Amino acid sequence: MKKDNIIYWVTTAIVALMMLFSAYNYFADPNMKVGFEAMGFPDFFRIELGTAKIIGALVLLIPGIPQLLKTGAYVGFVIVFISAFITHLALGDAFSAAVMPLVFLAILLVSFRFQQKRLATVNE
Repeated sequence: MKKDNIIYWVTTAIVALMMLFSAYNYFADPNMKVGFEAMGFPDFFRIELGTAKIIGALVLLIPGIPQLLKTGAYVGFVIVFISAFITHLALGDAFSAAVMPLVFLAILLVSFRFQQKRLATVNE
């Protein structure tokens, strides 16, 4: 059980920190605004996505949040990572940039799996 908790918290923290860092850049880095515009997205989408990333990261990190909300955050981040992968490919970015969202997707899926294991242990 201790090993499962460690794996869960480490992977969850990695994903949450990545999302918080990404959201910070959405708000603070002027290049992000230019990048979103270059992709054809309206500026409000950058703000909306950054806000959603902060909320999702907090939902994953704060104990006691209802399971349905945590699952929603996981689903949202799956969509974000797959969308980021597709966007990098469509823009012709380097493969190393395109593959990073898939690396974080894998870490997210490990977090989800170990969250499910922890819940199963508690419910036994």
